[in-house]
Amino acid sequence: MTTASTGSEAVPPMPDRTPKALRAAIAQHAPQLLADFDRHGRRDLADAYDLAPAPAPAPAFMARWWAEYALARDPKLAAEVHRLEDAADRESDYVRAKAFIEEAGRLRRGAAKAEPGR
Repeated sequence: MTTASTGSEAVPPMPDRTPKALRAAIAQHAPQLLADFDRHGRRDLADAYDLAPAPAPAPAFMARWWAEYALARDPKLAAEVHRLEDAADRESDYVRAKAFIEEAGRLRRGAAKAEPGR
């Protein structure tokens, strides 16, 4: 896998699209997410990291945590999303607040589209 670059900082590549590979990437590159990932995994997947086929909750679990890691692995992108969300929280004008939230959502959805190895 290659490392993506956003300007001067290297962004680690997305792992294989499995709970086990995603957990390893989170542990290495976004350890602040690990406790929540594990707690959510125990709740939704039990010990399914190595089972195939995955149980029914696995697609929702993977979609959520794929997006979370995709954002967290890129500190500049994460900071921009959080800045927009904070701006929306402080904004008294509904239209402007909505625009901030929509832009943050667009960036989150874009990050979540990252493919393994990219």
